[in-house]
Amino acid sequence: MIRINLHIHSTCSDGAFGPLELVRLLRRHKVAVASLTDHDTAEGVVPFLAGCRRQGIRGVAGVELSSDSPEGELHILGYRFDLSSPELSALMERSRVARRERNLAICELLNGLGIPIVMEEIEAVAGGRVVGRPHIAQVLRERGHVASVREAFVRYLGRGAAAYVPRSLSPVEECIRVVRAAGGLPVWAHPLVSLPDPDRFEPVLDRLKGMGLWGVECWFQGADTAQVLRCLTQSGRRGLYATGGSDFHGRPGHPARIAGCLVEDDLLPWARFCGGL
Repeated sequence: MIRINLHIHSTCSDGAFGPLELVRLLRRHKVAVASLTDHDTAEGVVPFLAGCRRQGIRGVAGVELSSDSPEGELHILGYRFDLSSPELSALMERSRVARRERNLAICELLNGLGIPIVMEEIEAVAGGRVVGRPHIAQVLRERGHVASVREAFVRYLGRGAAAYVPRSLSPVEECIRVVRAAGGLPVWAHPLVSLPDPDRFEPVLDRLKGMGLWGVECWFQGADTAQVLRCLTQSGRRGLYATGGSDFHGRPGHPARIAGCLVEDDLLPWARFCGGL
């Protein structure tokens, strides 16, 4: 058995630790194979991989892409892609721009509701990390407009609330295609969590496989034994690879562990998956 964690976030997106800090944590928890999968950016991948090499960890280039599908938002993890791919870089930049435009639109709606708020204030709360609705909620709470982050989402930021703005996302087929074109391996992240209707798992999996999906994150944060077995069984029947990761952010209130999960040594051809490292 070996310990892996192929779903980790750093301060380059919305995590609490820098890439090299993560490497030290991974080493401390005896993780053998790891991937940094920040949201829509590969900024931290080079230092992360270099740190992994120094610590004897098999590091894998990674990214997490948010995508749109008929079932709603799905997350695609890309592994082992060419960091110099112009098409993947353009896709990630487009996602970052869309996220910022959404945040600005939310601020405008809040201003119209008599709640003066500016992006600079939210960015300060985010502390250099990717700005999202949780940071806006934090500002609303600190200003006394709401009593909790949950109330901020119910009243202002959640779907159907007064200042809700839908995300502009790339189609899931484009995300899978671009990862493949960059020489990478596209994997469906936390599948049974992201689907509004878990009964749709198998038909959606069939469709994603037809688009070029390579694998399924079968071990994910909060998954119970039945969910893991379902993912393993259905991905195996379709000739898809099984991966695992904890979606580690390192923030208070985010329960994911850096230690990831224990898997069989022969689950994947690890040397090939890790690019021969």
